[in-house]
Amino acid sequence: MPTALGEILNPAVTDGAPLPSADELPESVLYSIAADIGGVGLAKTAAEGSLAAFRAGVLGKVVAYSNHQREIDRRKIKSLALHPARLLSNMKRETYYAAKKQYLDWIAARELKRGDYDCFHGWSSDSLRTLIAARSRGVPSMIEIPTWHRNKFNKKPFYTQKERDRPDTWRERIKVSRQQMLTEYDMADLVLVQSEMSAETFIEMGRDPSRIFYVGRGVDPDHFRPARYPDRFTLVFVGSLKKRKGVHHLLRAWSKLGLKDAELVLVGNVHDEVRDALTKYQNDTVRLTGQVSDVREQLENASAFVFVSELEGSAKATYEAAACALPAITTRESGDVVVDGETGVVIPANDPDALADAIRDFYDNRDKLPAMGAAARARVESELTWEHHRRRLLHAYAELKRRG
Repeated sequence: MPTALGEILNPAVTDGAPLPSADELPESVLYSIAADIGGVGLAKTAAEGSLAAFRAGVLGKVVAYSNHQREIDRRKIKSLALHPARLLSNMKRETYYAAKKQYLDWIAARELKRGDYDCFHGWSSDSLRTLIAARSRGVPSMIEIPTWHRNKFNKKPFYTQKERDRPDTWRERIKVSRQQMLTEYDMADLVLVQSEMSAETFIEMGRDPSRIFYVGRGVDPDHFRPARYPDRFTLVFVGSLKKRKGVHHLLRAWSKLGLKDAELVLVGNVHDEVRDALTKYQNDTVRLTGQVSDVREQLENASAFVFVSELEGSAKATYEAAACALPAITTRESGDVVVDGETGVVIPANDPDALADAIRDFYDNRDKLPAMGAAARARVESELTWEHHRRRLLHAYAELKRRG
């Protein structure tokens, strides 16, 4: 892993480089996303991304579902809060969210055709019509990827036999198909990724590395205080409690270790797929908090953080833990926040034995944790704030304009 994030993918861009000048940037960016602007998760990333264009004076319009931030001029935001897709809200979640994406894309494409834009910034699975409109008008375009290439590392034909045999119903037609996402990748001039693992999935599928641009995510370090490192060894996980995030492996490893005077805190909603593991491995050293509105209390009272997902873009919780000066046990698949051996430990995904070894090492060598945590916090401040994310995004706009 390179010392500086993005060093491999966009070598001309460093966080210390001067910001692009006005002449190097587009004049009017259309930004669209099938989410809110402002809030948590994807909505927070969207707010920071559109804020980058607004502060640089190049934001033409944002098309999104609602606005929960205050800095961007509301006249720059086209809110779809009263959207007709709400009529489908009583249907399956998959159908409803697909309808929202398709409607957002239709509105954004219409906006692009009507407005005087010279850059389109959309998100994967939200953007096919708008990308087609951009191509037809000669408008440079980019899409941001929240996770990985749709095929991950699996090479598949454009249509599999199972996909060819799908019933031709309106519910099927409204879904965001794999074919739609693959076409978006081809239509976009630049693909923005949140991690090197995400980039690797695109390169493996044949994407030209020069058309991939690392932007990562960010965190506000001022929102978090350094952890207190309690006397009792306390390991914290934050996220949805599901198999993709390695929770079943974590429970198995924790049970296997049988550590004395130690606690595993699981913060997040429990999914049915891990209930068997909870039944089998949960004991009085495992504490479930459910979903919480603010994770600071849990992180600031921890000894270390654990997040061993098998697939993420760049997990928000890893940034927050680092901002709390917590060393972490994680995987490459979880993102690029942790530097192995410096700010934590990076282990293979889906490896409960390696996970148990890493937890045991942290437990037995607690004296090294504060230094690793301090290094994690320092790295956040030097590379991983939202300001760094916004700077990288402006460099992406400049790169898109340069390619013309």
